[in-house]
Amino acid sequence: MNIRIGSAPDSWGVWFPDDPRQTPWHRFMDEISEAGYGWTELGPYGYLPTDVPTLKAELSLRNLNVSGTFAMGALEDPSAWKSIESQVMGAGEVLASLDAKYLVLIDGIYSDIFTGALVEPKRLDRDAWKRLVDTTHRVADIAVELYDLRVVFHPHAETHVEYEDQIEQLLEDTDPEKVSLCFDIGHHAYRGGDPIAFMRKHHARIPYLHLKSVDRAVQQKVEAEGIPFGKAVAIDMFCEPSRGAVDFPAFRDLLREIDYSGFAIVEQDMYPAPFDKPLPIAKRTRAYLKEIGLG
Repeated sequence: MNIRIGSAPDSWGVWFPDDPRQTPWHRFMDEISEAGYGWTELGPYGYLPTDVPTLKAELSLRNLNVSGTFAMGALEDPSAWKSIESQVMGAGEVLASLDAKYLVLIDGIYSDIFTGALVEPKRLDRDAWKRLVDTTHRVADIAVELYDLRVVFHPHAETHVEYEDQIEQLLEDTDPEKVSLCFDIGHHAYRGGDPIAFMRKHHARIPYLHLKSVDRAVQQKVEAEGIPFGKAVAIDMFCEPSRGAVDFPAFRDLLREIDYSGFAIVEQDMYPAPFDKPLPIAKRTRAYLKEIGLG
């Protein structure tokens, strides 16, 4: 097993390039290093410095390496292409300059994350699904041809690829030479899936993990009351790996069994987060993962 453990701005309550409720970028970089992580994602494009010499200097100062970052948008909506392309090109240039290898691709959320109001159908019809697949391939082609990046598709709650049947369909409909998965075990558990069984079945397509867990009692409240994703995060639906519903020792055993080689990036969505909240959690999580033999 060759697992590279990291974390991401998401674990510091960062969802947007610029938001006064988010931890300032320099504090995030100081704290992810202090917590004991050697790898980070960049977060939303524009949160960390996009000037490459500046970013390299800041990373080097803290002995940090970059695993990748994400692009997100309504993949089935042709009008969203310019925004998606801009994210891919901007992030691609930065990632390539840092020798990072992964671009995490996420479909746009179909609801207003704070009110829960639907802005798109929860499930796509056949034509819209085909556009999502075609756009995924288009992003993958740009990523590999221009930046030597591998696209890993991230199934995500309240997007059109969130439940197991949708993820299975995506795997069936996408070219395995072009598209792999960023498997977020917390989102999978949030949507009622079994992350251990799914990982066992599809590990050949999964070089990149997001590690998180869910508070089962909060999740049940969220499901019962139809609480939208943003509000669910704000009431701590996602929790520390040592305290949640995902069986991390069993997941570790599976990673050993399949001799997993790849990244495992810790995320604990907590937007918005008081600035003093993330670091103690990050330290406890890093210590827990070491304790159970992950990284």
